[in-house]
Amino acid sequence: MMHRSALNLRMTSLLLLLVVLVMDTEAGMNILATKVDIMVGNEILLLCKAGGEGDITWQKDGEDITEDMAKVSMVDEASSKLVIEKAKMTDSGTYTCLCEFESGHADHTEKIIYVYEGPTFNGTSTYHEFLVGTTGRVPCLAAGQPAVEVHWFRDNQEISTNAGRRAHRLPDNTLLIKEVQREDAGTYECRAFIKGRPIQRTLPVSVVVNAGPTARLKEEIKKVVAGPEINVTFLCLVDGLPQPNITWTLPTKFDPSHHHYNSDKSELTIVSVARADYGEYICTTRNKISEDSATALLHVFEAPEVSLSAESKSVSVGEHVSVSCNVSGHPQPELHWLNKYNGQTLDSTSGRVRVVNGLLTIDEVVPSDGGLYSCMAVSITGNASRDVTIMTQPGPPQYLSISPGPTSVLFLLKTLPISGGAPITNYVLQWRRSVAEKWMETVTAPDLDPLAITSLRPYTLYSVRLAAMNKVGLGPFSDIKTVRTHGIREPDSPILSTDVVKQEGTSFSIPLKQSDDGGTPVQHFNLRYKQDKEGLEWKEMQLPSSSDSISLEGLSYGSNYQLEVTAVNANGSSTPTTFNFTVGPQPMTNRSMTKGAVVSIVMLIFLVIFLIVDASCCYINRCGLLMSIALKLFGQKVPGLRTLEDGEGNGEVKFKGVDTPRGSLQQTGVQTISKDGEQLREVTCDKAHLTKHEKSQPQNDQSNGNA
Repeated sequence: MMHRSALNLRMTSLLLLLVVLVMDTEAGMNILATKVDIMVGNEILLLCKAGGEGDITWQKDGEDITEDMAKVSMVDEASSKLVIEKAKMTDSGTYTCLCEFESGHADHTEKIIYVYEGPTFNGTSTYHEFLVGTTGRVPCLAAGQPAVEVHWFRDNQEISTNAGRRAHRLPDNTLLIKEVQREDAGTYECRAFIKGRPIQRTLPVSVVVNAGPTARLKEEIKKVVAGPEINVTFLCLVDGLPQPNITWTLPTKFDPSHHHYNSDKSELTIVSVARADYGEYICTTRNKISEDSATALLHVFEAPEVSLSAESKSVSVGEHVSVSCNVSGHPQPELHWLNKYNGQTLDSTSGRVRVVNGLLTIDEVVPSDGGLYSCMAVSITGNASRDVTIMTQPGPPQYLSISPGPTSVLFLLKTLPISGGAPITNYVLQWRRSVAEKWMETVTAPDLDPLAITSLRPYTLYSVRLAAMNKVGLGPFSDIKTVRTHGIREPDSPILSTDVVKQEGTSFSIPLKQSDDGGTPVQHFNLRYKQDKEGLEWKEMQLPSSSDSISLEGLSYGSNYQLEVTAVNANGSSTPTTFNFTVGPQPMTNRSMTKGAVVSIVMLIFLVIFLIVDASCCYINRCGLLMSIALKLFGQKVPGLRTLEDGEGNGEVKFKGVDTPRGSLQQTGVQTISKDGEQLREVTCDKAHLTKHEKSQPQNDQSNGNA
């Protein structure tokens, strides 16, 4: 049923389509036009297609079109053309194409044609300039037919008619901009629309905002120190519309090698600033609106400089010395003399040490006057200084201690002598035995410690003294000291550091040092040691004098030792230093047991336990493996086995060493070994466990008896 309904519906649709096609072929009409909106003066061309042969006529706004209104001509039996060469405003209207078909059927179709004029802008200005802060008016004089509507746009955004906005459209289509700002500059569009039709024209209008120039220097005051490597730059920050020009006014004549501009002259650079560059620098900016200027002041300072009459002065103690100093700079710096050794400023104009007009004078020079002096120039632009070294002889050594030896005298300086302003190069050591003798002397370097007079006679009285020397000369000697050298003797006993003993295995080590060599260098050390047992001899060895420890090897574990050490010099040997020590026992070695060894030990333990248990069973209860083996080896006569003997006619049975009645033995169920001929029967305890062999034996005997 549903299939039949779908088929009927499809047939009905096909019939309706055929009817529509027939009607469109015979009576369908259409007017074709190139445009429906025609500008005044342009051609209007309409083509009517009737869709079939017939008589075609034209009407405008319901009235027949005459020849003076338009040219009408047939294109073919089913088409007609209407042409108006120059359209006028009055040509706007509704055009109707009517057709009477040969079939007697009549039909018509219509087309509305719009004729317009404009829009035009009637000489509206496309360029406007306004000054910042003023009110700008930009008119748009648009005209056209039919009526024209005007709208203002910027960046495709329509400008509102809201009077509250700073830029808005007035009722007369003028664009009003209140208090013009720089951001108002740009391109605006006046768009005129034919009312009710999609016909429009756009007029671009440029708005330029002008501003008077302003000039400002980034730094109004600059302070620099003159120098060949010092450059200074002035930056003039300029503003204005149109872009202003920049000029500079300098305190000196413009020099291309000394003054440099950038491309727009907004930067002025002064190369290698000199004192003559001091002054005002004026930046002036101009455009068509006005001009402006800014001024900067350049202060040029000169770094202080110091010059001395000498860089060093050598003078003997008691003489006079002077050094002059000159300072320069802008502003004029202050001059100061400084003793760099003690940090003291020398500002006195009188006395032994004085400064007058930059001249440093020292009268009657003493060793402490030697040293480094500095002339300083102090200014707001910085400081400068130059140093001069004043040198004289060193002062006498003080705080001196003297230590005699067998053939030498040692000097110890608790404080160094005053150097006199120059490094001490040597020390002169002098000695003599009496006032009648001339001083003997030796010269040593200052870095020797201690300072020593050597090759003296032992146990002799000497007078000694010491003086320092620098590049200026020899200073005063110290006070004379009297000292007696020591006598020569054997060295002291060596010292063993018993708290630092080391033992590793059979090796032994102990630190060794010598405190006093007795006035003669130690030649060597004699060493001997032995194991603390009777009958063993000492072992001896010799160590060089440079040795700092004793090392022994190949000792015996678990043994006590005796050690003796003596020091030997050309005069003899010292008293021996003794030390007893013990070498520890030999450490147990850890041997890892293999798996097989462990198994063997376990099996051995098991076997021992088994033999103990089996032997107990054999000798106590006559059972076990050992009993079985004994029976097989010895038969019934097992060694140590108790046997029975027959009584002498009284029917008694005897154990060896035991008299037991026969009856009682049978009552206790004890098997006996009786004589049948020469054969003995075995007797066992009723509590003993019988072996397999023993259990079978009585049965055999019994069966034989029964038989």
